[in-house]
Amino acid sequence: MEELKRKEDWKELIKEENVLVDFYADWCGPCKALGPILEEIDQELDDIKILKVNTDNFLSIAREYRIISIPNLKLFRNGKLIKEKTGLLTKEELLKWIKE
Repeated sequence: MEELKRKEDWKELIKEENVLVDFYADWCGPCKALGPILEEIDQELDDIKILKVNTDNFLSIAREYRIISIPNLKLFRNGKLIKEKTGLLTKEELLKWIKE
């Protein structure tokens, strides 16, 4: 799992084949609950990269993708947004959503 550190890296990081972006904030309870689930999935799935983006630190990216509620998950394939989901999911729900 990787954390976005610099806005300049954003476009490059989402260019890979499958990138699951977790838009979150440190103060968000459901975001904190989702963290360990994403860590487990990161360990289990080799064909997907998980990128965490703190919306408080990267407001312009959050605005660009119309993040109004968190946690907000967006799945990118080769730099293109293919689907999105908002809210806390169980591990099973998240795996099913990723594989659909």
